[in-house]
Amino acid sequence: MNDTASKTDPTDSEETAAQAAAAPETAPEEATAAEPVEASVEVEPTPEELLEKARQETAAAKESHLRAVADLENFRRRTAREKDDLRAFAAANVVEELMPVLDNLGFALTAAKAPNAELKSLVEGVDMVATQFKTALGNHGLKEINPVDGDFDPNHHEALSQQPSDDVAEGKVLQVIRVGYMLNSRLLRPASVIVSGGPAAAAADDAGEAKEES
Repeated sequence: MNDTASKTDPTDSEETAAQAAAAPETAPEEATAAEPVEASVEVEPTPEELLEKARQETAAAKESHLRAVADLENFRRRTAREKDDLRAFAAANVVEELMPVLDNLGFALTAAKAPNAELKSLVEGVDMVATQFKTALGNHGLKEINPVDGDFDPNHHEALSQQPSDDVAEGKVLQVIRVGYMLNSRLLRPASVIVSGGPAAAAADDAGEAKEES
């Protein structure tokens, strides 16, 4: 009987060994599950760090402002230089076209001073110079306002006076005292004119009626 009890069942030994082998595998999992998860804590910046950040932002803003001011100043200088160049080149073009006019004017004056100078030749020379001068300025947009026998236009004419005329209708330009000029679409100087008041008899009748009414 004792011999039988002391003998170990092979099946029981195998089950015990299997449980012992499985036990170490489950233990780490239980230990891992039991470990607490640490929560992430955001660290607040110190006053010194905040101050340094503010200093850096201020320095960057100041540098950006100075750069913008410098760019603006460079733009102003460049624009002023371009305007000066444009003005100089425009004047050079006008002067180049006027140089032949000055040459011909000098020739006319030289001819007029000659002992045997004729008045007709002098007039022709001056007329040629005037024509060249007008042509040169006209190439740059200058237009003459010379409204002889035209309608009076207060936008382009300056009425110096009004005179009766039997030949020129009332409201028409009777005489141009000084011509006006326009540069492209800009009025440089209005034409100074005398405006016709119509026939003298009609003007006298109008004056008499006005006197009677008064």
